[in-house]
Amino acid sequence: MSQCTDRVIGNILAGWRYDISMLAPEMREDYERHFVQCAHCRSRQKLHRGIDIGLMALATMSAFVFVLAFAVIRHFEPRHAFVLELASIAGFFLSAFVWLLVAVATPAPVVVVAAAKSGARTLHDRLPENIREKLPEEIRTKIIG
Repeated sequence: MSQCTDRVIGNILAGWRYDISMLAPEMREDYERHFVQCAHCRSRQKLHRGIDIGLMALATMSAFVFVLAFAVIRHFEPRHAFVLELASIAGFFLSAFVWLLVAVATPAPVVVVAAAKSGARTLHDRLPENIREKLPEEIRTKIIG
């Protein structure tokens, strides 16, 4: 595995979980430059964002499964239906809480929005000119930036 090119900046970034999204733009310059130069920190940042997005996806699937369990319990009405319903509702709220916690504590939503904008920009660039002109101005400015 590669080593960090600047251990001081690398240690600062590791303490922040490689998240510089909350820094002011003028303070980010050195860290962004470091990400460009250092493959080690860039790979660690990608790993951390992958974990964050994976946690959000897992919490979403878990919440869906608990809602599905609640619906199945309501449909079949087993002997201890009330206890099972409470357990499925508690599981749903726990999954929602975990999802919100990850969304607030990590830059995962920012990464997802940036990826969506990048995909929209690529799609916009591939559109024929006559279709691009038909898009409302506010959408074009959001896509192009």
